Amino acid sequence: MPKLKTKSGVKKRFKITATGKVLAGAAGKRHRLISHNSKYIRSNRGTSVLSDANATTIKSWAPYGLN
Repeated sequence: MPKLKTKSGVKKRFKITATGKVLAGAAGKRHRLISHNSKYIRSNRGTSVLSDANATTIKSWAPYGLN
């Protein structure tokens, strides 16, 4: 069987912890931030843990994990 490829968008946007949880940054923080107020920008700082349902989808797109 050939090797499976990791989706390149997953490599850029997600991180898998040592316990297997998936971390993701907040959506809507990449450009056009002038239209958001300061409270929105502050509250969406950092990363958060994805739900189990979404994490299984992300892990299927990264068959060998993310380094």
